[in-house]
Amino acid sequence: MGCVIMPKESFIEGVNDSKKVSEKKREKLYDEITNEAIAWSVGIVDQTEIDEINILNATKKALTIAIQSLKVKPDRILVDALEHIDTCGIPYTSIIKGDAKNYSIAAASIIAKVTRDRIMYEWDNVYPEYGFASHKGYGTAKHIQAIKENGICMLHRKSFVKNIFN
Repeated sequence: MGCVIMPKESFIEGVNDSKKVSEKKREKLYDEITNEAIAWSVGIVDQTEIDEINILNATKKALTIAIQSLKVKPDRILVDALEHIDTCGIPYTSIIKGDAKNYSIAAASIIAKVTRDRIMYEWDNVYPEYGFASHKGYGTAKHIQAIKENGICMLHRKSFVKNIFN
């Protein structure tokens, strides 16, 4: 989960929902955002914890970690479609489809996505048979086929892969 505090006057051309921006453009935007940001951070929760507390609660926990990691505390948190979250006492506003509607949420989504993609590239070197560099861990047909052929590795969420073998 990404958090970012951008200057009020900030406008970086192309900042949008990370899913709507090409990988090459996201990498460029990541550098621009992190260079211009007043503060930014990423909260990460691993696959074991996701299995233990579920994806929604893990997302909320990652947000709390990201907020706690900010070097500057914001006056308000703007978040994409989450409710009942621990924002460390900071008031928040939840915006449905916020990453497509709000500049700061979009910037945070780019930071989070690029960070995750970079982690997946690193894991691809350890587990090349799964193709993490190409699908980034998402449940694509190619990834599911690799799991069927190779079994699971320590990166796989048991709560996800149980659906593949049923």
